[in-house]
Amino acid sequence: MPALAESRRVTMRFGSFTAVDSVDIAVNRGEVVGLLGANGAGKTTLIRLLLGLVRPSQGEVLLFDATPSMATRRRLGYVPQTLGLYDDMTVRENWRFTAAAFGSTHASLPPAIRDASDDLVGTLPLGLQRRVAFAVAFSHEPELLVLDEPTSGVGPLSRARLWQDIRDSAEHGTGVLVTTHNMEEAAQCDRLVVMAGGRVVAEGTVNDVIAGREVVQVQCAAWQRAFEVLDAEGLIVQVQGDTLRVPGSQRDVRELLARHDIEGAISTVPANLEEAFVSIVSAGSPR
Repeated sequence: MPALAESRRVTMRFGSFTAVDSVDIAVNRGEVVGLLGANGAGKTTLIRLLLGLVRPSQGEVLLFDATPSMATRRRLGYVPQTLGLYDDMTVRENWRFTAAAFGSTHASLPPAIRDASDDLVGTLPLGLQRRVAFAVAFSHEPELLVLDEPTSGVGPLSRARLWQDIRDSAEHGTGVLVTTHNMEEAAQCDRLVVMAGGRVVAEGTVNDVIAGREVVQVQCAAWQRAFEVLDAEGLIVQVQGDTLRVPGSQRDVRELLARHDIEGAISTVPANLEEAFVSIVSAGSPR
């Protein structure tokens, strides 16, 4: 079965700047693919390529096994970072406008946003705005959902609700491509694609991306001093209670702390997804 959206060796240049560099990616039915990367990694440009909003400098993009067009875009739902809603229109007016654009027969608002039907979108809390954007994107029952930072700026409860909607959609056969900086959200994806410098630098399941990476764990009474020492050396230190986790070797960390008369239990432990992501992106080739 062909992928819902696919890029084959796609490159996008803006003058002398290469935003996307020879990228292969595919999104299939019923799966949630997480697109990860630091700001400027090329994620949004890749999404615009997959949607057919820009044409690649090289390579091929397929949307529903065809060149992206108005007809293929009618089969997807898209929530950009800006949400794609009209602030000076009510929730109901936004809903009706999108339904008309996609030829949807769903006339009634879903229960999740019905209470706000007559409110101007611009007056709603951000979490509710994002729920409206989701509902509008779902309104024509798309086969593919493309979501660019869908939970940015919302609270934990709204985030959990939005991700429940994402998982429910995938379970009903919808393919989902989602960008996120939140590693807890990324861990809910079926497959991850990590970009750095416009290229794909890692992909696969969460376990594939972590791929046996390890960090140094430091447990000591003077953990605050230990943090200050490690942080001053430019190391990326995570604090979990009174335990520190830091990339590097046991020997280097031990010697560094010893120079400041800090003693403690130092061991090597498996990295988590966030630590693996930082390691992968840091090692990614710069443009």
